[in-house]
Amino acid sequence: MFHIGDKVLYPMHGAGIIEAIEEREILGNKQLYYVMSIRSMQVMFPMDTILKIRPIVDSDVVDDVITNFHDGESDTSLNPNQRYRCNMNKIRTGDIYQGAEVIRDLIRMSKKRALSTGDKAMLDNAQQILISEVILAKGIPQEQALDLFNQVVNN
Repeated sequence: MFHIGDKVLYPMHGAGIIEAIEEREILGNKQLYYVMSIRSMQVMFPMDTILKIRPIVDSDVVDDVITNFHDGESDTSLNPNQRYRCNMNKIRTGDIYQGAEVIRDLIRMSKKRALSTGDKAMLDNAQQILISEVILAKGIPQEQALDLFNQVVNN
């Protein structure tokens, strides 16, 4: 169970800080919710989604992701539907390394040809999720996290 003030990542949305735990009645069902700010939005997640939420990684893990960002091979054998499902599954895990793989592979692909609308949206979402975690893990402002991210990508 998480507490107010905990820094957590919700895989499909990004990292944030739990600001409150509130009981709400929705459709006649009372339930406890985590209230968090994620990417300038206030969102509520039922506490029973706890298996999807994880603590953010520490700064050393971010450093490892940055150091190894360009390592590994991209699977170019997947058709667009398979690639989309594979990438979505990686993002859903909430694993920072798998999220970085999605970004790496889509950036590599974009250097060879224009990305589809779906791939562009996935790349943008994966980048925002990663950057939101970097901000909290490193304790840096968004602009600095964006600069760090761009340095890594453009190396």
